[in-house]
Amino acid sequence: MAVSDYVTGYEHIGVPTNDMDATIEFYETLGFSRLYETDNGGKVIFFGLGDVVIETYEKHGEAAEKRGAVDHIALMVSDVDKVCEEIRKTKYPVIEGPNTLPYWENNYYYFSIMGPNSEVVEFGKKL
Repeated sequence: MAVSDYVTGYEHIGVPTNDMDATIEFYETLGFSRLYETDNGGKVIFFGLGDVVIETYEKHGEAAEKRGAVDHIALMVSDVDKVCEEIRKTKYPVIEGPNTLPYWENNYYYFSIMGPNSEVVEFGKKL
């Protein structure tokens, strides 16, 4: 099977920040609401508006803060392990995972690859 056979939709877009207060103000001004907050070595907040989910997370001075600085795109998949198996047959190496994170009501299982433009593509599933 192809990777596309497992992709069920868009999960979120990851945006690093050096100023969480300004980021909160910005997304809330646009009408986003906070869906989930946690700490992963810095504050992490998922914002939602309709079907759009944006994950923001503190990078403590390391966020690029320039155009093109979105860190990752996350896609929902039906079977993380099967997608990882398919990806391993390509020229795109797995750079992280598979890992489990304690997000949302349950855990989130995912892995990531690096695209040709240094974009990270994450494939995940809420457990």
